[in-house]
Amino acid sequence: MLGLELIVALGAAVVLGSLLAPRLRISQPVVLIACGLALSLIPVFRGVGLPPETVLLLFLPVLLYWESLTTSLREIRRFIRGIMLSATLLVVVTAAAVAAVAHALGVDWGSAWILGAAVAPTDATAVAALGRALPRRQLTTLRAESLVNDGTALVIYGVALSAAAGGGAFSPLLVTADFLYSFLGGAAVGVAVGWAMLEGRKRIDNAMVGNAATLLTPFAAFLGAELIHASAVLAVVACGLYLSQAAPLAISAYTRQQTVAVWSLASFMLNGALFVLVGLQLPVSAAGLWASEGRANGQAIGQILLVGVAVYATILLTRLAVLILSAYLIRAVDRRPYQRQLRTTNRARVMSTTAGFRGAVSLAVALSIPDAGQYPQRDAIVFLTAFVVVASLVVQGLALPRVIRWARIPEDTSVTQELLLAKRTAAEEAFRALPDLARELRIDDDVLERIHAEYDEHLAAMNAGFDDSDDPAIVRTRQYTRLRLALLGHKRATVVRLRDARTIDDTVLRIIQAQLDAEELRLARPQETE
Repeated sequence: MLGLELIVALGAAVVLGSLLAPRLRISQPVVLIACGLALSLIPVFRGVGLPPETVLLLFLPVLLYWESLTTSLREIRRFIRGIMLSATLLVVVTAAAVAAVAHALGVDWGSAWILGAAVAPTDATAVAALGRALPRRQLTTLRAESLVNDGTALVIYGVALSAAAGGGAFSPLLVTADFLYSFLGGAAVGVAVGWAMLEGRKRIDNAMVGNAATLLTPFAAFLGAELIHASAVLAVVACGLYLSQAAPLAISAYTRQQTVAVWSLASFMLNGALFVLVGLQLPVSAAGLWASEGRANGQAIGQILLVGVAVYATILLTRLAVLILSAYLIRAVDRRPYQRQLRTTNRARVMSTTAGFRGAVSLAVALSIPDAGQYPQRDAIVFLTAFVVVASLVVQGLALPRVIRWARIPEDTSVTQELLLAKRTAAEEAFRALPDLARELRIDDDVLERIHAEYDEHLAAMNAGFDDSDDPAIVRTRQYTRLRLALLGHKRATVVRLRDARTIDDTVLRIIQAQLDAEELRLARPQETE
């Protein structure tokens, strides 16, 4: 029964933590970690750990796939150089710096490199959960970096694990080849799986079956990459990015609406459960250090905590230093006017450093160390990784809102402007096509006049600008929307009354309710973007 109890406890913690966070004015992941720590006080949940295969095989594919589907490929292309530097060079430098600091404080080189590989990458789910208030540019680049850098860290981890177990001499050429194969192979598998799934989806008319195939997509990409020993993480990301570009015209509106609803809920629950599990894992990892009268492999607990603080400070300082130095190096080498437009401030780099959260993927990497005699400092590595993850989420999570205000980044209104441009252009071109479409479909003149008048009014409202609340077109549009929404509410109440009177069946109610909901969403959503 422990499995069922854990599922109920995780779900309840996610719901309760999500409700408490805005009232306490504390970031949601921080509250969820506290909920996990509270659960660890209940006897039945003591000793419940975070199996690495759960993160790598259940949480990671779903969360990375949804993140890649909802990110901006155009912005990734725009800042690709900085993203790739952060996802590769920064990870390597951070791992090396952490290894050097840990070794200086008494950790052997093999374990130090394993620790460096575990804590070097930022976490995509943590960035998405805690970084929502970030300016658009910083959020996009951080999300893209976090989607890719796990592959770099896993290559470093594999080399460090082999070296720590006495698996052979270090070969830079071999590591580089392994790195390139992992990245290119993973990307190729992801695109291939995305193409195959899209071709299959085009032939599926049933929305439920199509969405069942969608749920399989990230796992198929992950499995395909694992089979050829390439980067499974990058395969999932490449698959999601490919489908984000190719799928919009290949899937019906109803299927897409259902897809968004399913994935939004799934990602919300899995993301929240991941943070609760991080809180549950901290006492478990701490308990491992008490294997021998409060000492772990000859190192006192105080010494381990000192290493944890030093490692945490190292990842922050290394990230800030690399961001600043690489920016000035690029500025010295590339003097093109376009490159000058991409420049940002050191305050923004401090903000990006603060938003570079570590998460459950780091814990999964540490926990995947084989529990055998050739890794005597395994418990210390797991505890140190958990310490860095929790410190990152709590300290940086609490500090980020203040750092964002301090950075004083100008507000980015490009999305609002592009949204209005897209709506206006789509409406204008549809308006121009209206007579030809009416002739082709043999539409009566009175119907054509009715649609013509609606589009004419809609275009007048958009051209007036939604900020001008006194414009007659805006006033009429808003009055029209309010009246239609009121009528829909009246329709819904009438249908429910008919169901309560047993005049119609619940099945009929659900069909009509779905139609009314779709119409209400169509009317209400434009109000949210004005």
